[in-house]
Amino acid sequence: MTADPGLIETAQCLCLASRRAARAITRNFDAALRPHGIRATQFTLLATLELKGPQSIGALAEFMGADRTTLTRNLAVAEEQSLVAIRAGDDARARIASITAHGRQTLKRAVPVWRTTQTALTNAIGIGTADALRQLSGGRAARNTQGEHTT
Repeated sequence: MTADPGLIETAQCLCLASRRAARAITRNFDAALRPHGIRATQFTLLATLELKGPQSIGALAEFMGADRTTLTRNLAVAEEQSLVAIRAGDDARARIASITAHGRQTLKRAVPVWRTTQTALTNAIGIGTADALRQLSGGRAARNTQGEHTT
């Protein structure tokens, strides 16, 4: 089969490359966080709720750049594990998510392994690339007090 010469460049598609890279990064974080009983998505959820406090599902989805349906499923799993609590909001349609004491303990234990993985992956792709990813995703590149990059 002869490939259309005009399609050859699609092998270098940024969309494909970014999706493959995202899956590889997620696998690294998932493997590191597995001993703590959580995945990367749950870690991010717990960290966000700890930093921002109780949030409506809509506000949480917007902040995390997640689809509401996907976030609702992730919250249900986290709630089953007693990592988060979901309660009714002021509006009957709104639901509010908050981190539980168990979620806070899990997060605290997981942060060191997250930090090690974050540093290793940042070193692997380079600080400039990590900053570019954050900026492209709508985040900001900033150094924390330990000189590491964070969003």
